[in-house]
Amino acid sequence: MGQKRRFDVLLFDLGGVLIDFAGFDELGRLLPGSPDRREVRARWIESESVQKFERGLITPLQFACGVIAELELGLSPDDFITAFVEWARGPYPGARSLMGRLHGTCRLACLSNSNELHTPLHRRSMQPLMDRYYFSNDLGMVKPDREIFDHVIRDLGVPSVRIAFFDDTPVNVQAARGAGLTAFEVDGISALSAQLQRLGFLDP
Repeated sequence: MGQKRRFDVLLFDLGGVLIDFAGFDELGRLLPGSPDRREVRARWIESESVQKFERGLITPLQFACGVIAELELGLSPDDFITAFVEWARGPYPGARSLMGRLHGTCRLACLSNSNELHTPLHRRSMQPLMDRYYFSNDLGMVKPDREIFDHVIRDLGVPSVRIAFFDDTPVNVQAARGAGLTAFEVDGISALSAQLQRLGFLDP
């Protein structure tokens, strides 16, 4: 119970935490050389086109053309966009019921690097389970940049140490800690549930 009382807000990444995002596995099949998942994730995060799209600065077609050129993919822009939309497969089994169990324990929010194609899907799949929804393409900022964490902290109106943040990407977890949040690296719904149990938000 003592751990639980440390926090006023639980802040969740979506893809890889609450939502099944198949992008890194699917992209790995498309990339030449069959890179491992860690390399695929790194190349995606470092992509200039991905960064711009997740900030809401370019259109889906510009994004597709850019990623195809950067990563040397053998797809047309239309085929890539079709595949990309399907990478977001919706909440993991049990994710919505987990949020329901947490409702009333403290405020719930999400912070996701997203885009105009995935954000509507994510928002529908998580409504009305969260008190706040923060999507990078709406904010014009992305994780792991400090500015997006500072914005969320200000908007939530609580001290950063009173926010528990859950993300599956190590660089985002490190950046959140640098901004003063108490951040946990979790990969998937089982790891998230286990961490929430350790913090006292769920019964074992």
